[in-house]
Amino acid sequence: MFYKTISKNSIFVISLLFLSVNVLNCTPGFSENGFNATQKEKISDRFKAPEVVGKIGSSEITESSGLAASRCNEDVFWTHNDSKNDPLIFALDKEGGRLGTWKVEGAENIDWEDMAAFKDKSGECYLFIGDIGNNARFRSSLTVYRVKEPRVSKKDSSSSEKDPLKSDRAVPITLSFPDFPFNSETLLVHPKTEDIYIVSKMFSGSAAVYKLPAASRNGKNVLVKVADFSVPAIPGGLFTGGEISSDGRRVILCDYYNGYEISLPDPALDFDEIWKEEPTIIDLGKREQGEAICYSVDMSAVFATSEKKNSPFIKVERK
Repeated sequence: MFYKTISKNSIFVISLLFLSVNVLNCTPGFSENGFNATQKEKISDRFKAPEVVGKIGSSEITESSGLAASRCNEDVFWTHNDSKNDPLIFALDKEGGRLGTWKVEGAENIDWEDMAAFKDKSGECYLFIGDIGNNARFRSSLTVYRVKEPRVSKKDSSSSEKDPLKSDRAVPITLSFPDFPFNSETLLVHPKTEDIYIVSKMFSGSAAVYKLPAASRNGKNVLVKVADFSVPAIPGGLFTGGEISSDGRRVILCDYYNGYEISLPDPALDFDEIWKEEPTIIDLGKREQGEAICYSVDMSAVFATSEKKNSPFIKVERK
């Protein structure tokens, strides 16, 4: 009951935030698409205009909170619902069409917020699912589930929420922050090292970036802070999703409205140097409540979804 009360209060706060941002967007100095003069200078010229290539038609997916492009199933994307739902993952085609529903064995959905895809050196593919939401700040530890990615076939589209297929058993990775029990909605997994990154969601000030090196994972993991990071937006640290590109040289993040990309400069070798870079804005088009974003496997495009039913499936191609 306490959690539900706090969650409702959080939604109220978010609604007020949305109102304030919309008011700002209607004041002098802001263009019709919501970008002010300073932001317009930082819109990336490396991407084309956003395109709605389809929609998530499945009635089972009401809160697409995480998104990842499969590393072992061609043209397949994975998504999941937000908090207080069954531990299900959904396979989508490149236009958002349903391909199947899987129950993640050994997992619980307290507050799933983001996911990532990973392919190891042997060619085995995994999904990481971030049960990292903490609106009420009452969770002293969070969980990231690591599960072998299911192989998707045509017959799997007949599976459903009521009769899902079953994944392999997930391995829970328990983690905690060293300083404060942040609410987070962004899970990143480095494609080369399998290091886990968690980015806090902040209503004011910069977000904090935390890391869990793969080599140091054990039964009880404490994250290490590596950076503070913000983007040219109001607020600047309200991140709701993100991903590291498959070459490990770029990061895409999103808030409720836009995308933001940073790139690791040559010849930098330490990935954590990327958080010092200036972000550029990527226009993601109209999303009702944008919480999920990912790269295509070949990094030629960015894909984004939104919460609510029948979310648009948005593609932004790189020039």
